[in-house]
Amino acid sequence: MDCLFCKIVAGEIPSHKVYEDEFVYAFLDIYPCSEGHTIVLPKKHFGRFTDMDGEEAAALFSSVNRVAKTVEKTLGLEGMNIGINNGEIAGQTVPHVHVHIIPRRAGDGEGNMHTIVELHPSTDNLPELAEKISKSFE
Repeated sequence: MDCLFCKIVAGEIPSHKVYEDEFVYAFLDIYPCSEGHTIVLPKKHFGRFTDMDGEEAAALFSSVNRVAKTVEKTLGLEGMNIGINNGEIAGQTVPHVHVHIIPRRAGDGEGNMHTIVELHPSTDNLPELAEKISKSFE
């Protein structure tokens, strides 16, 4: 497989590893948004978060929680953004599921998750949209 992150997990490409367990590998982003920007990814290749089953997603986020707490404590952070770009249209540049932990500091001048996409669609259809989505669960 010609996946950048699979090659990092396999040790074929060097990284600045901060954590590893049986399911995930975490390392510092080489193009960080802020100091300590960490990437957490499953060792097994999944192209998108929605390709994972519930158990796999739970294992990923259990480790994300552990890594985020450690980054927060170690760097003395007041906050952080934690997120996934799921699919190319959402900004996913490496087609291997990965979670960004982006440390935030007072006065860093950046916005919240709502500053990523601000389409401000109509909210007139919220009841119908909620019903449509809720009825689609399997």
